[in-house]
Amino acid sequence: MKTAHLTLDPAFRIGTIDRRLFGSFVEHMGRCVYTGIYEPGHPRADELGLRQDVVELTRELGVTVVRYPGGNFVSNHRWEDGIGSRETRPTRLDLAWRSIETNQFGLGEYMAWVREVGAEPMLAVNLGTRGLAEAVELLEYCNYPGGTQLSDLRVKNGDTDPYGIKLWCLGNEMDGPWQIGHLTAQEYGRRAAETANAMRRLDPTIELVACGSSGRHMPTFGGWEATVLEHCYDLVDYVSMHAYYEEHDGDLDSFLASAVDMDAFIEEVIATADHVKAKLRSRKRLRISFDEWNVWYQSRFPGEAALEWRQAPRLIEDEYSVADAVVVGSYLISLLSHADRVAVGCQAQLVNIIAPIRTEPGGPAWRQPTFYPFAQAAALARGEALRVEPVAPHIDTRAYGPVPAVTAAASYDAESGRIALFAVNRDRTGPLELSVDARAFGPLRTGRHLVLADDDVRATNNLAHPDRVVPRPGDGARLDGGTLTVTLPPTSWNVLELTTTESA
Repeated sequence: MKTAHLTLDPAFRIGTIDRRLFGSFVEHMGRCVYTGIYEPGHPRADELGLRQDVVELTRELGVTVVRYPGGNFVSNHRWEDGIGSRETRPTRLDLAWRSIETNQFGLGEYMAWVREVGAEPMLAVNLGTRGLAEAVELLEYCNYPGGTQLSDLRVKNGDTDPYGIKLWCLGNEMDGPWQIGHLTAQEYGRRAAETANAMRRLDPTIELVACGSSGRHMPTFGGWEATVLEHCYDLVDYVSMHAYYEEHDGDLDSFLASAVDMDAFIEEVIATADHVKAKLRSRKRLRISFDEWNVWYQSRFPGEAALEWRQAPRLIEDEYSVADAVVVGSYLISLLSHADRVAVGCQAQLVNIIAPIRTEPGGPAWRQPTFYPFAQAAALARGEALRVEPVAPHIDTRAYGPVPAVTAAASYDAESGRIALFAVNRDRTGPLELSVDARAFGPLRTGRHLVLADDDVRATNNLAHPDRVVPRPGDGARLDGGTLTVTLPPTSWNVLELTTTESA
């Protein structure tokens, strides 16, 4: 059997894990909202039309923050269309996804839903077809207590208390030519700076996210961040990152290794932000909002131009496999491994659209295999992220060259004494024995070893078989004199729990 080893030490601290790292994304796209989280008349819907089966699964998933309403949708969106009486809300065309938008689910419904699932709201403003004035008006409607036209309108619409939304995105993917209102870096940087300045005058407590590149593949990547941040570095708190990956041409080894691209992307954005900090002689240390990431089989999507104008169409409802779930686990490891700089993360999206949760109109909801790594990381990754550097055999990949067979991350909560180790075995050819030197923690007790793996890496969950793929107990971790030994099955996501005996 192949072997690998790593060291766990409380002194190898990366940074405190921000709970907002385990966020999600709800966009008015396909069936994410309509027949996803919102379906009046469904047997499990409440009086607002919110599906309680999806509420329960969202809580189980452990989502801490939810970005809304887009995504590409926001760049042609009028927020005023989704407030007030549903009977008077206009039906409009969504240019982003060629959909008919009824606006029956809007800002108030979103806030009610976010409260119900116990998550923090994260709102995006339209800097595509609209701009500074509309962004400030939306902020006033949401956060000002009362006594003005817009804040009193919120009260009239049934929300007496202000929403108190802290996280705001200054547009979405404004570097992309597909974006309604696409801008150059100079244009967007100036618009973001002016909007940020005005919004902070109204509410100095808010946190703002500037649009970074839509992906590392963009021809403007790097230069976009540098130019934008020179305009708004000291006015914003985060720069965004978006990344999607898929398996190409049956090259599963490269797909399983794709987190190395995510790591490089994060480190390059950090380097660019720190360059601007030095150039501006700023004292601020900018952090990252990785507010769109996931596996997405974009090659299967014919493009927006091929879509017919429909209301809530079945759109990009990828059915995920065990292999996809293992890859999602490796992305979570990448985020945890950069916890000192990545503060917000949003897996895109929550329901139906490339999502961990699937639903049928009038029918059930179920968990995709990708649900489980996210839920486990959200539940167990607490306290400090620890630097672990596995020494492992390498796998030769077509896209990334030699890549370690094992990638891993760990967290340590000093208050509870709990240690969580997350490990992925990328090797498809067989199991691997991982040896963990944890002597620095003193005496330990082993907890659960949970594994997501299957003899068929293409196995999925679907309407007919919603529990085909679920985490299962591993063969057991063996602890001997401060060294933990565990077998990682091929193509697997693994969670191991340890506890210091002093906390018992």
